[in-house]
Amino acid sequence: MELQLALDLVDIKGAIEVVDKVAEYVDIVEIGTPIVINEGLHAVKAIKQAFPQLRVLADLKVMDAGGYEVMKASEAGADIVTILGVSDDATIRGGVEEARKQGRQVMIDMINVRNLEERAREVDALGVDYICVHAGYDHQAEGKNSFDQLRAIKGVVTNARTAVAGGIKLETLPEVIAAGPDLVIVGGGIASQDDPKAAAAAMRELVAARS
Repeated sequence: MELQLALDLVDIKGAIEVVDKVAEYVDIVEIGTPIVINEGLHAVKAIKQAFPQLRVLADLKVMDAGGYEVMKASEAGADIVTILGVSDDATIRGGVEEARKQGRQVMIDMINVRNLEERAREVDALGVDYICVHAGYDHQAEGKNSFDQLRAIKGVVTNARTAVAGGIKLETLPEVIAAGPDLVIVGGGIASQDDPKAAAAAMRELVAARS
């Protein structure tokens, strides 16, 4: 089981400062959509250059032109690129094909997918590397989480690795781990804590115990 740090509400300088504190405890650093909007793919390049030992995920939430967008993210140093599960199969196939050429990976974000199990089975067959259930900011505000969704896709996904994101904190992490994802994605549960290093270390200990 791996641990991913999701960074959303910071600039490049702030992102580097956070990652510097927790790099030894995480496997993947996510450059979230807000940072990409504000800073562009320069943020991906900056984090990859500063922390070459870590994998970097570009949370582009690709909806169209999968091959092209995966190519551009790869050129910036992204190891993993997100494509939305609600996008067309052709978009996902194009992204996967380009990722294979570049030696990169594709994560499918299942946010707002309605027929979750059906779509998870479909995208799993397209050769993606990760399928992620995701309670976004608006969902979290309504009190929703992704734990039940994770259990649902675990029953149908046979090829890709599974991931879970959305509002995960140290106190909820045991419940997440019990559902058995391959990748746990944490944002504010690390980055917004008074002591991000301590939070990341505690989460790493729990995740490592399940690995």
